[in-house]
Amino acid sequence: MAKNQRTIKQAGTISGVGLHTGNECKLTFVPAPANYGYKFVRTDVESSPEIPALLENVVDVMRGTTIGIGDARVHTVEHVLSAMAGLGIDNVRVELTADEPPVMDGSSKPFVDILMACGIEDQVETKQVLVINEVIAYRDEAKKIDIVVMPSDRFRVTYLIDYDYPGIGTQYTSMYSLEDEYVTEFSSARTFCLLSELQHLLKAGLIKGGSINTALVVIDHVMSKEEQDNLRDALNFREDIPTSTTGILGNVEQRFPNELVRHKTLDLVGDLALLGMPLQAHVLCARAGHGAHVELVKMLRKELTKQQLKQKYQGTKKENFVFDINAIKRILPHRYPFLFVDRIVELIPGEKVVGLKNVTGGEPFFEGHFPGHPIMPGVLVVEALGQCGGVLLLNTQAKPEEKLVFFTGIDAVKFRKPVLPGDQLRLEVEMLFFKRGICRMRGRAFVGDQLAVEAEMQAAVVDRDRS
Repeated sequence: MAKNQRTIKQAGTISGVGLHTGNECKLTFVPAPANYGYKFVRTDVESSPEIPALLENVVDVMRGTTIGIGDARVHTVEHVLSAMAGLGIDNVRVELTADEPPVMDGSSKPFVDILMACGIEDQVETKQVLVINEVIAYRDEAKKIDIVVMPSDRFRVTYLIDYDYPGIGTQYTSMYSLEDEYVTEFSSARTFCLLSELQHLLKAGLIKGGSINTALVVIDHVMSKEEQDNLRDALNFREDIPTSTTGILGNVEQRFPNELVRHKTLDLVGDLALLGMPLQAHVLCARAGHGAHVELVKMLRKELTKQQLKQKYQGTKKENFVFDINAIKRILPHRYPFLFVDRIVELIPGEKVVGLKNVTGGEPFFEGHFPGHPIMPGVLVVEALGQCGGVLLLNTQAKPEEKLVFFTGIDAVKFRKPVLPGDQLRLEVEMLFFKRGICRMRGRAFVGDQLAVEAEMQAAVVDRDRS
């Protein structure tokens, strides 16, 4: 059932210092119109630049998620984003008087409390949701990170972390309902780091606003007296650093037995907000972080683009392919007898396309190539690859019906196997380079599992009416 977009009823303000910068910041949540999304506004900068909290504006993922446009930056936005997304709010203007939101207690709960105090109201426009219909997987073998996104009737998260330290160990959590569990079970989970990481961050001039009241610090080694003294000074701790009995610096008591993995889930909710709309799927994460979360959002954005293209050209048909012949005709200008793509079965926008061409005995070129020994001309197989690449290229254009793809060069062409009547060509084209309307693609045509033709193609996107 479709839901309406939501915003807050009135403005609300919260103040504090930024975790890494240590800058004093006043953050104000302001109601926003439908389809506005989340925008961070630097009111301390001339002209008050707006930075939409979207994937394309992410500029750094080290120790937090930073967004920016031009010289304007906002650091560590994930907890604020998590609070808004966790409450199901879609449109908010976030005004800041510095370059980093206040860290508060290291969780998103203070932001949740302010937003709830502001009140939440429905808007007339319908909420757009990305519904996942097939499995999407991300893996980083070097870091042992695994993320799998599976179809689900609602947004769910299963998260696992695995550290070889007494204060962490292996922790696991599941969120079955954002609406029912986020506020009470996840929003108050605090950020954390290892003691060794803390010392590196301090040397790098970061966490200037950090203390044992703004994050959980996991002790991963025995500290010398000098280390304790330096840390006490850096954290403005008036007394000696207490000897830990829990594995957490300062014997700070955890709010949940698995608070650390719950905070990872909180971060994930915030980072997924960079998609620009809610997600309906079950996300399973193992040993991930902000970098992996953002890589996942990149994959989800491609899935979103594919779904939007399918809706635009294919309509509401529920088929196990991307485009049929009628949709292809809406994208490409080619027509019989010079249209050599019958179906698009796979599309990763901006990266790869896979199409099919059924080679029938009635193809007009077989009459002369060759009489009594019909073979599809190799140049036409290359043309089929080019047309398939045209689908990949033209779907990047706002108005593809007004554009043409002109091929400017073909290199490294090799004909491996003749294509005969009755064959089905599988046309695989991947984008190697694309900038300012100029691209280079690699194409391979298969009959069954045998490579028939391969080539590298250069092309330019031009206006269809050049007069």
